[in-house]
Amino acid sequence: MTENASPPELAKSYIPSETEEEISALWSKSGAFHSDPLTTDKKPYSIIIPPPNVTAALHLGHALNNTLQDVLVRYHRMAGYATMWMPGTDHAGIATQTVVEKRLLGDGTSRLEIGRDAFVQRTQEWKDEYEEIIINQLIAMGASCDFDRTRFTMDEICANAVRHAFFTLFKDGLIYRGKRLVNWDPETMTALADDEVEMEEIEGSMWYLRYPLEDGSGYVTVATTRPETMLGDTAVAVNPNDVLAGDLVGKMIRLPIVNRLIPIVADDYVIMADPDSDDTKARYASGFLKVTPAHDPNDWEIGLRHDLPIINIMGPDAKISAHYGWDDVSQEASQFVGLTREEARKSIVAWFKENNLLEDIKPYSHSVGHSYRSHVPIEPWLSSQWYVAVTDDRLRGSALRALEESQAPSLPDDIAPRSTDVGDGDLVFSPSRYARTYHSWHDGIRDWCISRQLWWGHQIPVWVREVPEEKSPVPLEGIDSYLGMTVQSNWTDKGASHMVRRVGEGMLEEAICVPPENTLKRMDLEISITENALISELEKQGFVRDPDVLDTWFSSALWPLSTMGWPWPEDFPETEGLLDFFNPTSVLSTAREIITLWVSRMVMFNRYFLKGQLPFKDVFIHAMVQDGHGQKMSKSLGNGVDPRDIIYSHGADAMRFTLVQMTTDTQDVRMPVEMVCPHSGKAFVPEFIETPAGHMVAAPIQSSPVDNEHKMVSAFGFASGSAEPNGLIPLARNTSAKFDLGRNFANKLWNATRFALGRIDSSSKIEIDLGSRPFIDKWIVTRLSETIKMLEEALDSYQFNIFADTLYDFVWHDVCDRYLEVIKPTINDDPSQQAILANILDAVLRIMHPVCPFVTEALWPHVQQAKYSDLQEIDLPDADILATASWPTTQTVLSDSKEILHNFKRIDALVSLLRSTRAEQKIKPKQMIRLHVSPSVNKLLSATDGFVEVLAGIEEVVTLKTPLETNSTLLTFEGEEIQISGLLTAVDSEAQKARLTKLVDEKRNQISGFRNRLSNPGYLENAKPEIITETRKMLAQAEADLKAAKSSLKNLD
Repeated sequence: MTENASPPELAKSYIPSETEEEISALWSKSGAFHSDPLTTDKKPYSIIIPPPNVTAALHLGHALNNTLQDVLVRYHRMAGYATMWMPGTDHAGIATQTVVEKRLLGDGTSRLEIGRDAFVQRTQEWKDEYEEIIINQLIAMGASCDFDRTRFTMDEICANAVRHAFFTLFKDGLIYRGKRLVNWDPETMTALADDEVEMEEIEGSMWYLRYPLEDGSGYVTVATTRPETMLGDTAVAVNPNDVLAGDLVGKMIRLPIVNRLIPIVADDYVIMADPDSDDTKARYASGFLKVTPAHDPNDWEIGLRHDLPIINIMGPDAKISAHYGWDDVSQEASQFVGLTREEARKSIVAWFKENNLLEDIKPYSHSVGHSYRSHVPIEPWLSSQWYVAVTDDRLRGSALRALEESQAPSLPDDIAPRSTDVGDGDLVFSPSRYARTYHSWHDGIRDWCISRQLWWGHQIPVWVREVPEEKSPVPLEGIDSYLGMTVQSNWTDKGASHMVRRVGEGMLEEAICVPPENTLKRMDLEISITENALISELEKQGFVRDPDVLDTWFSSALWPLSTMGWPWPEDFPETEGLLDFFNPTSVLSTAREIITLWVSRMVMFNRYFLKGQLPFKDVFIHAMVQDGHGQKMSKSLGNGVDPRDIIYSHGADAMRFTLVQMTTDTQDVRMPVEMVCPHSGKAFVPEFIETPAGHMVAAPIQSSPVDNEHKMVSAFGFASGSAEPNGLIPLARNTSAKFDLGRNFANKLWNATRFALGRIDSSSKIEIDLGSRPFIDKWIVTRLSETIKMLEEALDSYQFNIFADTLYDFVWHDVCDRYLEVIKPTINDDPSQQAILANILDAVLRIMHPVCPFVTEALWPHVQQAKYSDLQEIDLPDADILATASWPTTQTVLSDSKEILHNFKRIDALVSLLRSTRAEQKIKPKQMIRLHVSPSVNKLLSATDGFVEVLAGIEEVVTLKTPLETNSTLLTFEGEEIQISGLLTAVDSEAQKARLTKLVDEKRNQISGFRNRLSNPGYLENAKPEIITETRKMLAQAEADLKAAKSSLKNLD
C-alpha cells in the first residue's frame, strides 16, 4: 500500500470528461513517459511514430495506429523496459502546399503573388497550427509519447540529417541528375515517384487514326487512347514478326497536322492485331503503334532503341506548348497550342474526322495513372530531375537481404546472397503475407525521382551552372547526359562534392553539393572553410542553388535516424545518446499502403548509413479504418472522424478499447458513422452524397432530425471547404454506436471496483495462505495467472484483438460476473478474501492499463488505499501512479492449478446448462430451485464450494432419486442425469420429451462426425497428437451424453 493521502471518494459513475485532462496533467508532471538513455540501466524498447501530415487533424485511422503503439509502449514500460515513443509530424510537401494554396486563393491571392519567402512563412504558420492540434489530439487519446522529444521533419535536427544524407549519397554516386520521363502532376506541377501514382480504371476510347505514307502509296492505321500526343510522334512501330510489316519498315510517314516526316520502325514491343485473341490489347490493336518518346514511358524505351528524336509538346500545366522542345510547329498545328490536353484531344479527333483520316472509335476500358495527391491523370513528361539509385545493390539488395529467410526464401538472381552481416535476415513482417508485398516491390523497382517543383520542403543542397565543354574543369571522358559523374576539383578540396554531366550540344552542367556545417567541420581538409563561405564562393562563380525541394519521403525515410540526432547526436542536447541506445527501434506499426513508399526506404537508408543495421526488426501492418461505405478514412477525402468527437461522446478509453478489439490481422475495421445534432444532442444517420470521383460522403449541410429548419455543417463540409460553420449553422460532431462496447467495459470496471471497495474494510496486514482458501479464491488467482500469460503472448505476437478479447473475458466474465457474485455471501466476514480481492483489483488495473489508461489510473489510488496485504503468488509492487507501475508477474503456481482450471470448466458448463434451463422454463431470477445430482457430480459441487449454487440460484443440492419429483425437469451433464425441482408450475412432459429427442439427435450427429474424423487416415497423419487426443475425448463425452439423454427419455415414458 502506498503512503499517499486518501484519495477523494469514488464517484458513483465514471464520467471520462471529469478525469481525463486531470490524469493527462498528472502523467506530464510526473515525467512518466520520459526515458534518459544516458542514465538508465534498463533494456531499451522504442517506437517512432509514423509522423502524420500537418495538412489536417488526425482521424480514427491515426487513432487506431497510435492506440496500438501505445498499448505496446505502456505494456513494455510496465514490464521494466526503458521506453521511448518518439512523436512528431511530417511537413508533407505536396499535400501541405496544396491546402495552403487553397487558403491563399480563398483570401484572394496566390503563392506566386506573395513570393517564395512569404509563402513558406504562411505554410509554417499552417504547420504550427496543425502540429499543435495533432499533439493535443495525441494527448487526449492517452498516447504516452515522450512529448519533450517531439520532432518535425523540417526542424533543425531533421534538416541536418537530410543535408548530410543527401551529401553522402551524392558523393557516393547514389544520387544523380538526369533528363528523362517522369510522372508529372499537372495540377500541382511537380514530379512524382512511381509509387506516388495510383492506377484507376477509366472508361475511355480507342481511336484509330490514319497516317499517310510519304510516297503516296497508302496509309497505316495507328490505334491510340491519346490522340493529342500525336503532335510529338517521331515514329510508327510495327512488330517485325507481323505480316503487316512487309516492305513498310524503313518507309516514311508524313505526320498529319505537323507535316513531320517520321520513319516506320520494327520493334518487338508492338502487339500484333488479333480480333479473336483473349488478350484485350491484341483485340483492339491495329498492328501499328504511334511512338511519342516524350509522352509515354514505353515509347521512351522504343525511342532509345531506335535513336528517335524526343519532342515534348506540353508545358508543365499539361497544355500544348511550343516552349519545351517542340520546334517544328506547323501553321496547321499552331491552332492547338495553348489547349489543355483534354481540349486538344477533342480538337485533334475532330480534325482527323474532317480530313477523312479518322477510321474508327471504339469504347475502351483501361488503367490510367493518377496523382495520389491531386487525383488528376499524371502526364509522362520529359524533364531534368534528381534521382536516388535505389536499383543499386547497396540499397535495393540491402533491403531484400534484410528479410527473414522464412519470409523470403529466395532472392532475385542479380542480388548478392544473405551473409552473416548485421541486419541480414532480421526483418520480420506481421502478418507475414506483407513480406511478399515488400519483396515483390523491389523486383521491378526503378530509380527514385526525389526532386519536387515545390516551395515547401527541404530545398536541394546543390548549386549548379552550365559551362561550354571547352571550359570543363575536368576531363570529358566518361561524362554523359544520364548519370553524370563525380569528379575531383578545387570544390572537393573544400569539402563539397562535384558532379558533371552533358546537357546539350557542347554544354556541360556542373553540380556542387554542399554538406551541412557540422559535417564540413569534421572533415580533414587542407583548406578550412565554413558552409556559408563555400556557398558565397559558389555564387560568385555563377552557381545558382537548385530551386526544387526533396520528395517528402526522402526525409521520412531518414525518420528513425534524424529523430535521434544522426549523424551527430552529440551536437544536440535533446538527442545525445538516443541513436546508440534506441536504434534499431523495436517495432514499426504502419499501414500496408506505405510499405513501398516508406518502409522499404527506411530499411535502405538505415542500413546504408549505419553499416547494415536495421531501423527496426519487426514491422506490424495494422488494419485500416473504413467508413460505413467501406472507404478508407483519409484526410484528402474528408471522411475521417476526429478522435476528439468519439472522446467527447464515449471517452478515450472506450475509443481505444473498441479499436483494439476490432483489430484483426485479416479484416479492415469498418466504422459506420452517425452525427450528433448540435441543436438537440440527438445522434442520427446523415444524408450522403456522391462526389465526382465516386466517393460517398456526408452532405456538407445537414438538417436536424428534430427540426428540419435547424441546419449544421458536416465534417466533410468543413474539411473540404464547401461549408463554413457559424453560430447559426454549427459544426456537427460524429459518433458511432460501435464504441458503446468500450464505454460499457470502462463503466463495468468502474462499477465493479466501486462495489468491491465497499466490501473491503480490513486494514491489517495479514498472511494469505492461498492453498487453504476456498475453490473460488484459488480459481481466480490461477485464472489471473493464466490470463497474464495469454495477454503477454498476444502482445508479443501483435494479436491485439486477442489481447482485448482475453482482457474482456477475464475482467467482465471471470472477475465481475463470477468471482464478485460468488463471494458476496462470504466476503464481509472474511479478511483474507478481502485481501485477495484487493490484489485481484490491483492486478486488473495493471493488465487493463495499456488499453484503458484513464479509467485505470483514476481507480488506482483507491485500490492502492485498500490493499494492505500481498499475495505471494502474484508480484504487485506498490507505485504512486499506475503509468509507471510494474506489470504483474506470477511468482508461484498452485500445485493443483490444472485441476482447478479443469474443474472450473466443468462447473461453468453446469452453470450454463442450469441458467439456460431456467430461461427455457421461465424461472424468475430470484426463485431458488433444488438440484438433484449423482454422487460423482455432488463430489464436484462440494469441491467447488458453492460456485454453482450461487450462480445458478440453487437453494439445496440433494441426491438424485427416481421416480422424478413433481414440478421437476431432467437434464444431462457429463453423461449423467441431473434433475432440478422446486418449480412453481408443472413441467410439460411432452416439451421435455421434445427437448431430449432433439438432444439425442444432436449427440448422434456429433458422434458420427467425430468417428468420421478419427477414421480418416489424412487426419490421423497430419493433425497434432494433442488435437487427436481432444477429439477422442469429445467422442467419449458425446457417447456418454447420448446414453444419459436416452436414459432420461426412457424415464419419461
